Amino acid sequence: MTPGDVPAVLAVQEPGAVRALSTIFPQDEYPFPREDIGRTWLQEIADPGIECAVAVRGEAVIGFAAVRGAELLHLGTAVERWGTGDAERMHDAILEGMREGGVGRAFLKVFEGNARARRFYERLGWRRTGERRVSAFPPHPELLVYERDPAGFSQTSR
Repeated sequence: MTPGDVPAVLAVQEPGAVRALSTIFPQDEYPFPREDIGRTWLQEIADPGIECAVAVRGEAVIGFAAVRGAELLHLGTAVERWGTGDAERMHDAILEGMREGGVGRAFLKVFEGNARARRFYERLGWRRTGERRVSAFPPHPELLVYERDPAGFSQTSR
């Protein structure tokens, strides 16, 4: 991912976030913080400790991901790509990279109220640690911490 990709990433991220998280972040009170998220992407792209990537089909960005060491920070696909296997293939590539990088325990955070994402990660072998965090974004919903062992990784999609 480059800074020039950020507008296309936001165009993919916003509809998915609104659709998946509107019960957590009611859009009339807490609209998608496009400018804040854009600044965050630019900071993460500039951070040498964070790997940011886009998934492209043809000329179009269809997904995005970011990893910091053992933490999967972001993973998402365009709403119209949901259910196609794209997110699972991206997930598999991320875990393979973590395994090759020597990560022994990978982790991520998911909003407690994001049932779709929780089902996705649980189906792919992620397990709750029991740890909870609070989101920096108002209204500050809880995030659940999940973990899994990338060394036990086997591709979920062939």
